[in-house]
Amino acid sequence: MNVWIAIAATALGCYAVKLIGLLVPAGALERPIVRRLAALLPVALLAALTAQQTFADGRELVLDARVAGLAAAAVMLILRAPFLLVVAAAVLVTAGVRAIGG
Repeated sequence: MNVWIAIAATALGCYAVKLIGLLVPAGALERPIVRRLAALLPVALLAALTAQQTFADGRELVLDARVAGLAAAAVMLILRAPFLLVVAAAVLVTAGVRAIGG
């Protein structure tokens, strides 16, 4: 039963967030600072998610093959490689380090 309570609470929370977003006046969304923050927020959230998934395991800092894969992806991005090659490099380096390291 606790699962259904969590599902209902999540659904209500999502609906409330959507409703609050619709109630914001249009003039507030046209301000330059709001537009700039709206443009930068997804990048910051994605970077935080990437860092958390790469360097954390529960409550511990972990440096393993994922770090090497992230570094390979960063190098490919610096070299302005196409996105598919960035992902492929990250996958191959991560798999190679895991194969070597055991």
